[in-house]
Amino acid sequence: MDTGLLKQTFPGLDLDFLGPKRSGKVRDIYQRNGQIIIITTDRLSAFDHILGLVPFKGQVLNQLAQFWFDETRDIVANHFLESPDPNVTIGRNCRPLPVEVVVRGYISGVTKTSLWYQYSQGERLIYGMEFPDGMSKNERLPQPIITPTTKAGEGEHDELITSREIVEEGLVEANLWQRVCDAALALFARGQEIAARGGLLLVDTKYEFGLADDGELLLIDEVHTPDSSRFWTETSYEKVLAGNSQNGDNGIGLLEPENYDKEFVRLAYAERGYIGDGQPPPLAADLAMQASKRYIGCYELLTGRTFVAGEMPVAERVEGSLRSRFGRH
Repeated sequence: MDTGLLKQTFPGLDLDFLGPKRSGKVRDIYQRNGQIIIITTDRLSAFDHILGLVPFKGQVLNQLAQFWFDETRDIVANHFLESPDPNVTIGRNCRPLPVEVVVRGYISGVTKTSLWYQYSQGERLIYGMEFPDGMSKNERLPQPIITPTTKAGEGEHDELITSREIVEEGLVEANLWQRVCDAALALFARGQEIAARGGLLLVDTKYEFGLADDGELLLIDEVHTPDSSRFWTETSYEKVLAGNSQNGDNGIGLLEPENYDKEFVRLAYAERGYIGDGQPPPLAADLAMQASKRYIGCYELLTGRTFVAGEMPVAERVEGSLRSRFGRH
C-alpha cells in the first residue's frame, strides 16, 4: 500500500451549515431535524486516547456498520436511515443508554477492562461472575458472557460495572436491561455465524443501544467492526491450540492467533510497555499502514465484497455529499 495515502487521511472537518458539532474519539456528530448525522473519520482510538490516523479506516467502519445493520435488523431495530457518502450515516435520533454492552466469547485482551488482564492479575470475581483457576489466555468460554462497562468521557477510562450495579444504580431499568442483554447475545450469535463464513472467529465485541422518542429500543453507533470487535482467523487459532499443546502448555498463551482488528495496534503498544497509563506515543507510519490493510481485509472477509475506496480528498467529498443532501442553509 502506498505510504503517500497517509497524507490523504481524514481527520474530520467542520460543517457550519449543519449546526454545532460534537466530536467523539472517532466520529463527528451533528443533529438536524430530529436526525443524527455521523461522520466517521480516520482517527484511531485505543486505550481511550486518539493515537493517529489510518487510511480508509472511516470508510471501512461506516460501510461495515451499514452491512451489519442490514444483517441484524430482524433481531433488534437500529438507528440507520441512509448513507449519502461512504463515510457518513444518517440515523434516527435517540437517547443513548449510559453503558457499553460488551459480549465476550473468549478470555482475552490487554486493556485493563479485559477479562484476561483482570484474570492475570489474580482476580477470579470479575464483572460479578466467578471464574475458575487454571484458565489460559485466549481460551474459549463455555458460553458468551456480558461484561458491561461505563462510558468514559474524553481522556477518561471505561470502568468495569456489573449488571446488578447497572440496575441498582438506576442506569438502566431492570426489564429494559434484560431486553438489552437478550438482544446483545443474539447479535453476538449472528456475528459469529457470519464471521465464520469468512474464516473468522468473533472473539468479543461492544454494542451500544439507545431509546427512540417513542421508546423503541435501537442498536446504534457501530456493529461488529474492527474498532468495536476482536476477530481471529479460525485457522491461526487452531494452530495456536495445537502448537501450545505440543509445547506442554495445557491451554493457550504461548502464541497469539492472527487478528483482523484494532487489537493488532493494542498489542504493538503493549509490547512497547504502554497499556493506557499517561499519554500514548504517536501512531507510527508503518503501524498505521499495517492497520489499514487489516481493516480493509476484515471488511472483505466479513462482507464477501471487494473494498472500493471512495474519491479523494475525503473531506471535500464528504462536504459535497452533505451539501447536496441538506443544502447550503
